[in-house]
Amino acid sequence: MKGVILGGGVGTRLSPLTEITNKHLLPVGKEPMIWHVVKQLVLSGITDIMVITSTHHMGAIVNSLGSGMRFGCEFTYRVQEEAGGIAQALALARQFANGDKIVVILGDNVFEYSIATHVKAFREQGQGARVLLKEVGDPERFGIAAMDEHQILQIEEKPSRPKSNHAVVGCYMFDSQVFDIIDRVAPSGRGELEITSVNNEYIARGQLQYSFVHGRWTDAGTFEALNDANALLMKNDIIFLSCLPPCRLV
Repeated sequence: MKGVILGGGVGTRLSPLTEITNKHLLPVGKEPMIWHVVKQLVLSGITDIMVITSTHHMGAIVNSLGSGMRFGCEFTYRVQEEAGGIAQALALARQFANGDKIVVILGDNVFEYSIATHVKAFREQGQGARVLLKEVGDPERFGIAAMDEHQILQIEEKPSRPKSNHAVVGCYMFDSQVFDIIDRVAPSGRGELEITSVNNEYIARGQLQYSFVHGRWTDAGTFEALNDANALLMKNDIIFLSCLPPCRLV
């Protein structure tokens, strides 16, 4: 199994901080934001990791992460030349994945606890994909899972009338079908290849499973969320917790 970290984007919501560095290098707790994502993958047993970034402060990302030696992993780098959506960025990892399962994390997602139990569940599930869900108070900001008692029926991107408050967090787990699915995804109204469309195709195939995230989670893409993430990680050195709560698996 391999890991993919998506660390692109300009980070306009965090301007002017992002005028001087990539948003994923902003400090969260005692380390750059993206370091926490790297450690999540390594703690989950994933040490072969591709980092996909944009041309915006690209060199700073490489300077910070290096070869991966300090984290006990090995990095491969790719550049998304222009913004085209998460799925478009992920398509750059096709050769890197080489038929293996992949765990994809957005570089601004911070979790209170390790995702290792979720990754273990994905290793054991066979074919298909897995997403992580978290109850939120502002579902209009996220991709939201419409559900019945047993499964996800549909994922809607930032709905004006959400059918639930279960947000799909920025961690996605895919088998090798994902790249053929991306090839067939049509651009959204904003002209991007949306990861929600990819997940909905897995739903149509009856191959999308899910887990609920325990503890706090935030996507540190706004000043408020960045402040929350910083407070969380300054209080708890969470990545190295050895005693983790069980994840809720479905």
